[in-house]
Amino acid sequence: MAVFPAFNRSDILADLKAATPHAEVHIDDAVALKFSANGRAQDAIQGRILAYVAVGDVADIQGVLRVARQYHIPVIPQSADTSTVIGADGIDGSIILSTIRMNKIQEISKGDFLAVVQPGVINGDLDKAAREQGMFYAPDPGSKPISSIGGNVATNAGGMSSVKYGVTKDSILGLKVVLADGREIKVGGRTLKQAFGYDLTQLFVGSEGTLGIVTEITVKLYPIPVGNAVTGVAFFPDMAALASTVQDLRLSGIYPVMLEALDGKTVQALDEYEGTHYAKSATASMLIFKLDAGGEASLAIAEQILKDHQAENVSVTADPTEAAQLMKLRQDMLPAVFAHGNHIMEDMAVPLSKLPEMMNYVQEVAQKLDVDVYTAGHAGDGNVHPSLLWPKDQAEPPAKIIEATRLMFHKALALGGTISGEHAVGMSKNQWTNVELGFDVDSIQHQIKNLFDPLGILNPKRKIN
Repeated sequence: MAVFPAFNRSDILADLKAATPHAEVHIDDAVALKFSANGRAQDAIQGRILAYVAVGDVADIQGVLRVARQYHIPVIPQSADTSTVIGADGIDGSIILSTIRMNKIQEISKGDFLAVVQPGVINGDLDKAAREQGMFYAPDPGSKPISSIGGNVATNAGGMSSVKYGVTKDSILGLKVVLADGREIKVGGRTLKQAFGYDLTQLFVGSEGTLGIVTEITVKLYPIPVGNAVTGVAFFPDMAALASTVQDLRLSGIYPVMLEALDGKTVQALDEYEGTHYAKSATASMLIFKLDAGGEASLAIAEQILKDHQAENVSVTADPTEAAQLMKLRQDMLPAVFAHGNHIMEDMAVPLSKLPEMMNYVQEVAQKLDVDVYTAGHAGDGNVHPSLLWPKDQAEPPAKIIEATRLMFHKALALGGTISGEHAVGMSKNQWTNVELGFDVDSIQHQIKNLFDPLGILNPKRKIN
């Protein structure tokens, strides 16, 4: 069939470059290829992107969207590009709009307990700058040293400190957003309370770039707690026993800042990767916990609960260097596990009372289908991360890997949970929207998308299908 395009590629690119005078525009080169797929969920895309545009300011963003609207081109918002669910990878013929160069910390206000940042600011850099002024930024994804605040907002990232301080949405006070039609709007603000109008701030948090491009973020900061934080480890026969202990730690009133779980296989992988000697057996599971307030009284309660649950090899430290080494264990979990083969790392969350049952079910599925599974997670808020591995010489996951994942998804939903606790939906799980949310809510999701992006150019097929 003959097709008669109204514009050729060079016409579009000329308009794109003219519309983005402060941007870096890369076309069909190593840079464009590098940012088309980050390798965390897929190694390459089908086809090729039109351009990778690292914008310098809001005007560049509005220019990209103006060209995209004119030619009906998909726009893929991207920042530090650490998505694990095909949430920021390119699409054939699309423009990747990167805000990584918009990386200024514009303000840290001790008086208002907040910071104002651009989307390209790295999570850990903001936290470091805040700590220099006696404050800290609480959300702590495992990707804290490499993920951006903009990406954290787009995915509503969780992480290791969410058991006490909540996930990203709980620290967002306000946003500036460029809509698909080019308008920049401001939602939320600088106050710790705000009840006027519909809460559009929280609508944009977790929207995965499908409703607008975030250009400025106002975040809540906390004062650094008084006293020395303590970090510790304890071992349990299995993940279900660990999960049961976590329930009592949560109920105790000591408010741990972190309760991280690693199964025996994961600890063994970390020993190989780090040259450490933590693994007690193939089944013994490790709990890494941290208390940032409460002093000796809180520690005494935690130690008694661990004793009551027959925890073994309990070790606690207030030394910052030793604590950092324990944190590094958790941060290095993924490369340690992924060194053992090709992988899918999943992200389910269940009500805390159902966590032991979910942990047991993961092991049942692994044994039943003979699947190699390494399980970790943010046990303090019921977030489970099973990593399913297969041989490196097989590019695509075997059928049993897909089936095991499906079974785990259905179990999490049956327990009243979710199949995306903190990693977002992207394209990896967008076919489950109707299953998790139901038809009526699924329909409303599409109505919201159509209101903000009637041409469907913003991160299409992500979040909802």
